[in-house]
Amino acid sequence: MTPGTLTRTTHARRRALAALTALLLPVAALIGLAGATPAHAAEAATATYTKVSDWGTGFQGQWTVKNTGTTTIQGWTVEWDFPAGTTVGSAWDAQVSGSNGHYTAKNVNWNGTINPGASVSFGFVGTGSGGGEVTGCKLNGGPCDGAQPGDTPPSAPGKPVAGEVTDTSVRLTWTAATDDKGVKNYDILRDGTKVATVEKLAYTDTGLTKDTSYTYTVVARDTADQTGPASAPTTVRTTGGGGQPVDAVKLGYFTEWGVYDRNYHVKNLVTSGSASKLTHINYAFGNVQGGRCTIGDAYAATDKAYTADQSVDGVADTWDQPLRGNFNQLKKLKAKYPHIKILWSFGGWTWSGGFTDAVKNPAAFADSCYQLVNDARWAGLFDGIDLDWEYPNACGLTCDTSGPAAFAEMMKAMRAKFGKQLVTAAITADGSDGGKIDAADYGGGSQYADWYNVMTYDFFGAWDKTGPTAPHSPLTSYPGIPKQGFTTDAALQKLKAKGVPAKKLLIGIGFYGRGWTGVTQDAPGGTATGPAPGKYEAGIEDYKILKASCPSTGTVAGTAYARCGSNWWSYDTPATITGKMTYAKQQGLGGAFFWEFSGDTADGELMTAIDSGLK
Repeated sequence: MTPGTLTRTTHARRRALAALTALLLPVAALIGLAGATPAHAAEAATATYTKVSDWGTGFQGQWTVKNTGTTTIQGWTVEWDFPAGTTVGSAWDAQVSGSNGHYTAKNVNWNGTINPGASVSFGFVGTGSGGGEVTGCKLNGGPCDGAQPGDTPPSAPGKPVAGEVTDTSVRLTWTAATDDKGVKNYDILRDGTKVATVEKLAYTDTGLTKDTSYTYTVVARDTADQTGPASAPTTVRTTGGGGQPVDAVKLGYFTEWGVYDRNYHVKNLVTSGSASKLTHINYAFGNVQGGRCTIGDAYAATDKAYTADQSVDGVADTWDQPLRGNFNQLKKLKAKYPHIKILWSFGGWTWSGGFTDAVKNPAAFADSCYQLVNDARWAGLFDGIDLDWEYPNACGLTCDTSGPAAFAEMMKAMRAKFGKQLVTAAITADGSDGGKIDAADYGGGSQYADWYNVMTYDFFGAWDKTGPTAPHSPLTSYPGIPKQGFTTDAALQKLKAKGVPAKKLLIGIGFYGRGWTGVTQDAPGGTATGPAPGKYEAGIEDYKILKASCPSTGTVAGTAYARCGSNWWSYDTPATITGKMTYAKQQGLGGAFFWEFSGDTADGELMTAIDSGLK
């Protein structure tokens, strides 16, 4: 859409001065700039929104009010809603007020009168990543599209289908929407921002960046200029870096504490090449304390200073900037790779004990998590929440007795609070009879989840210090497996049988190995004397180390293993990951996730195997 311009030239200097002043004033201060003329219903009028510019952490927005009727408008009011975490900071040519995502703009004393055919505009600066998504628009209490009472908006078009993908362009086609008075045209939205309006059921988007993901939706517009609901989204990756159109989730965990001994930082996602192949990151972990979501290590998350050479964008942190640490680096990563979505993961093995108290009041728990995830200090960073409860109504580091319904009730409360933001959960892969999957209502909870990260690893390890040696991440069963149901396939089939859609299940990959020492047998099933030595913890070692120190000599149940001296290890390699990705596609799964980035090689060979395997 083309923004309109003000026609009242006698007030041009006043408007320019107001615009300059508004950049320095909060919204609340703008309310007193001028008294608005009382709004009157226009015979016909529209209000249209444009995101003028976007700089990652903020944006400039503009509204245009147009008199499409034959009666002069004497005063106007525009109302709209932004997604959670998106706020209006300063405005010009209107009095803007609002909170909790709902904003109201009233004319100032020099632009309240709009003659037939004329238009006025007002603008503002906002923060957050949702500046291209506006809902709930009202103009003088009526619809912003000028619809008359009784008009029915069009239906959603069909999900766009991508074809003819090149380095810089994508061709989209979709099926028609329906409307009682006819569909006039279609708006094409790329990453939430309208890029074109077309009459045909096809559009070629050009001028794109190679090897980059874009998400498209289509909105129909009827002859009354009403818009209907958006189509289902389609995510497309341009070519040029080995990428192709993808729908699969490719998610990795970034650990908060990895910035210490492991010396792994957000910039490593760039230098390894992983950032261009990812779709999502889970930031691990936030804590669960006193029935609330709380920050884990505030220093690592928000305060640790980065020098220019350590920073994602090559800009050093300053002593007085309001946000540093991992959160600031992740915001820079999103600015560089806007296709990446980031979720804040809460709980984990160590901090899952807090869920027991939290789920006693699911709504209050969800509210606390929402407020923290969308805190103004890091507005726009997180795209949702991941709940890593190990384990509901079962035992992990601690035991929970909340009952089988507690997990589903938690997920229901989270969805109600987070709305369109992502809500996911990391869940058990214990597919044994009467095991942890059977202990909680994962089927019921799935209706509220975007997906489950099924932890299909750590089935076997040196916590059983005498063995038998076994692959910690078996894809399928095999003769001599220590426990039936402890396989990836068993877990996923049980979850599907409980009503979890396959598309909401992600297969889990460990970027590490589990090992024993005191082993004399090459094949699985040998006895041991305890855990093998590891760099950070006995019994566990990063893939990047095992690749050189104990190269794979065989595979069992889709997982590699090796005996080096008296140490026996099992782990995934690029070859076994390729096999597991083939399985994921055959099963119709939603994609894959892994624990965690720092276990990969410096050039990200395991991440590459996941990316290639899901194409």
